[in-house]
Amino acid sequence: MHMLLADQGQSWKEEVVTMETGMKDSLKAFCLYGQLPKFQDRNLTLYQSSAILGHLGYSLGLYRKDQQEAALQDVVNDVVEDLHCKYILLIYTNYEAGKEEYVKALSGYLKPFETLLSQNEGGQAFIVGNQISFVDYNLLDLLLIQQVLAHSCLDSFPLLSADVVCLSARPKLKAFLASPRASMAMGSSESLWNPGWEAGGLPDFLSP
Repeated sequence: MHMLLADQGQSWKEEVVTMETGMKDSLKAFCLYGQLPKFQDRNLTLYQSSAILGHLGYSLGLYRKDQQEAALQDVVNDVVEDLHCKYILLIYTNYEAGKEEYVKALSGYLKPFETLLSQNEGGQAFIVGNQISFVDYNLLDLLLIQQVLAHSCLDSFPLLSADVVCLSARPKLKAFLASPRASMAMGSSESLWNPGWEAGGLPDFLSP
């Protein structure tokens, strides 16, 4: 979500929540489902990452208008979220004992994304369609954190590797990724966002 907002030229305020703060009953009661991220856009409040991404996609023109492409975006995003959940479970519940097995299985998790890229203009376009979408940002975020865990995980996937390089080189995104804010976003567990959009309106945003 950070990458999407940064690359689209949006601004936001962010409140980081530590593990200690996040365990407090007062904060859990404040969040509808007792968990983060939380996003607020004017009178709209959202808590689930996928719902937040979908909202940003619609709001910023990053969701395909073609029904078939939109459905495929949803499918790919769900797969990204599934792998992200596996990663979170590993990091916070079973890192020492489970890392080796996770890394061994990682190639199988990533292969479908390589296949999708190859089927879309031979890897010369985006993961879905020929314009960047919210799914591309979510996939990039996923791939970057996998590379931190296993730096060679994309060596067998030339299209995914090229996708990471290409997206990371987009000027606004490149600047964000080089900033301390990006390190905090990728390294922190959970946070509260309060983004203020530069182009009209001031939504409130809470997210990891």
